[in-house]
Amino acid sequence: MSQFHSNLKFLRNKKGISQQELSDQLQMGRSTLAEYERGKAEPNMGTLIRLAEIFQVSLDDLVRKNLEHHEYEIIRNKDLRVLAITVDRDNRSNIELVDTKAEAGYLESAQDPEYIRDLPKIWFPNIPEGTYRGFEIQGDSMLPMETGTIVICSFIEKISYIKPGRTYVIVTRGEGLVYKRVQVNTAQKSLLLFSDNELFAPYIVPFTDIKEIWEYFAHLSFSDSRQLINNMIDEKLSDIQQKVQAIHAKVIA
Repeated sequence: MSQFHSNLKFLRNKKGISQQELSDQLQMGRSTLAEYERGKAEPNMGTLIRLAEIFQVSLDDLVRKNLEHHEYEIIRNKDLRVLAITVDRDNRSNIELVDTKAEAGYLESAQDPEYIRDLPKIWFPNIPEGTYRGFEIQGDSMLPMETGTIVICSFIEKISYIKPGRTYVIVTRGEGLVYKRVQVNTAQKSLLLFSDNELFAPYIVPFTDIKEIWEYFAHLSFSDSRQLINNMIDEKLSDIQQKVQAIHAKVIA
């Protein structure tokens, strides 16, 4: 019963009951239950059956399978890699947050259920059914969406689902995590990624370099976006004024 002891502790914690409460249901001493969880003692068949009934799992799963891993769902698709996600007690997908500090680890370990389990979780009200993840974006390539903004995205299972001109988080082998507008070039088997900030040139990513695609759903901003837009307008007006002054200087020279 190599999995029984860890499964017992996991199921008890998941159900939110103490060792004393469970031992009372089983009509045994708490110390005996503690010995089961530590792997220092083995229950008889009657106790195993009773535990399976309490936690509503099969007897075979209780003693043979790692039930903690059943907290994870795996999405498989033809185009992209296997995706590990976590679910809550109601079997709804959590929204895991990949912040700047977690980006490097995410690129290496996104398929590892243990890694995904340890990512922080965020909650978003009234969100449609689906698989979502939050990404912290960096830089000013997508202004007025500024650095530090959390972008909530839904998982795209196939490249063919991409809608031209929409914004996506693309997870690639070469560029890491990028948030861009996207156009698909099926003939060349590549994506054209371009920024809202015109100072950043578009670039091409081949299909073979893509690991995951997440479509924008919503975002969480932590600053006054109106003030940010006003600042951008002021900067552009100042730049235009400088160019006009330079042209005027050349004309009268």
